[in-house]
Amino acid sequence: MITVCLNKAEFEYDIHSLVKAFYPEKDVKVFADREKIEKLEQERMPWLHMEVAFCGEGRMELILCLPAEELAGGESSFRLAAKRIVETDFSDRKATKNKLKQALYQMLSGYTGRTLPWGALTGIRPVKIPMSMLEQGIGEDKVRDYMAGTYFATRQKINLSIEIAKREMEVLQGIDYKQGYSLYVGIPFCPSICSYCSFSSSPIGMWEGKTDSYLDALDKELTYTASSFSHKKLNTIYIGGGTPTTLSPSQLDRLLSWIARRFSFADLLEYTVEAGRPDSITREKLNVLREHGISRISINPQTMKQETLDLIGRRHTVGQAIESFWLARELGFDNINMDLILGLPGETLEDVRGTMEQVKRLSPDNLTVHSLAIKRAARLKMFAEDYEGMEIQNSWDMVDLTAAYARELGLSPYYLYRQKNMAGNFENVGYARPGKAGLYNILMMEEKQDIVALGAGSISKRVYPSGQIERVENVKDVALYIGKIEEMIDRKRKLFI
Repeated sequence: MITVCLNKAEFEYDIHSLVKAFYPEKDVKVFADREKIEKLEQERMPWLHMEVAFCGEGRMELILCLPAEELAGGESSFRLAAKRIVETDFSDRKATKNKLKQALYQMLSGYTGRTLPWGALTGIRPVKIPMSMLEQGIGEDKVRDYMAGTYFATRQKINLSIEIAKREMEVLQGIDYKQGYSLYVGIPFCPSICSYCSFSSSPIGMWEGKTDSYLDALDKELTYTASSFSHKKLNTIYIGGGTPTTLSPSQLDRLLSWIARRFSFADLLEYTVEAGRPDSITREKLNVLREHGISRISINPQTMKQETLDLIGRRHTVGQAIESFWLARELGFDNINMDLILGLPGETLEDVRGTMEQVKRLSPDNLTVHSLAIKRAARLKMFAEDYEGMEIQNSWDMVDLTAAYARELGLSPYYLYRQKNMAGNFENVGYARPGKAGLYNILMMEEKQDIVALGAGSISKRVYPSGQIERVENVKDVALYIGKIEEMIDRKRKLFI
């Protein structure tokens, strides 16, 4: 355990993220509550103890301590390992945050002898930085100098972020942010729940016979949205989950028919259905998607190692993933995404290489490579003892290996984001063939456009011309969503009024 005590509740997320990036295997506790920290340290001796003090004289003090000995009564004694003083006037919050992160990064880097590829960058949308600068007409060299000088990011990651920013700008050319919007429709059911998952999804077996009630509630949201946004241009539709293809063919047809009747597709540029789990895909369901003009689908194996699939509760075989892919190709789908996860329990670099070799033979149009992020609600976190002895570790070798395979397949990186609780200071990257980039993914990540999100657990996002963003959530519980559907609609009405 690493404890960080603040004398004031400021920048806790950034401090936690940066310390965790250097020590991904450690439990990091950050509190502006000395009593709470001391109680934790009495229960368990910390591996490191840190102090962050925001002083009134225009400076910050950072102290790194090592436990020296345990005193009578369980109290710990510490010895100083490193100290940094940062001058700041606190008038500019962003500048203060950057100075704090720079000092913390330099102190931890000096103590550990390590550097991080993303440097002091802790946000989930690092591409926003170069994209904003490029849109202002700032040259690439100045962007590189800024990212290196402010965040200490490596040239490789700076170049990657600039490459993606330029590709996103090209893809988004001509999008009417003011009059356009995107529609997300959530289907919160799966064949089974994966051990790493914390999304608001339920096993479809629990809702046998009740799924139509969910669709009825969803249609009320669809009807409201179609009416309220009839004066706007619908640019993308993304049906996700969960696993939308847990619905029966007739239910899928019902949902897609409702959408087709209620919305104008005159400005629609992309229509995605996240088929997802291979064990939910059938010829009949794919035919329904084709009949409704779905332009992009996902078939997500996560790994091509059967032992791992069994361990994480995927309940499909590698063979089913391959068969589903070729069936979709046979039926004419020419924009297929495949999701993979790095850092799954027990997987090695050679396991990842084996997965990539099989993916290479399939040659998908999109490839999204995720680094495992274990949320508090995930089984891997809640029942860690079930996975004892299983190493859960990602590495930059794995990240670089998948990037190399993607390039070999003719896929270029087009969007990137990071998550809380990610196993290390890694990233999620989407790769695509020319002309096949997922437009919805970019719009969602770069927060350029309103996203109206329907269904249990979905989050709508309003983007104001000033750049300000407001969000509103639907309840996660399916039964509660059905019972409170009018309230969910009213939340949107208030957000987009």
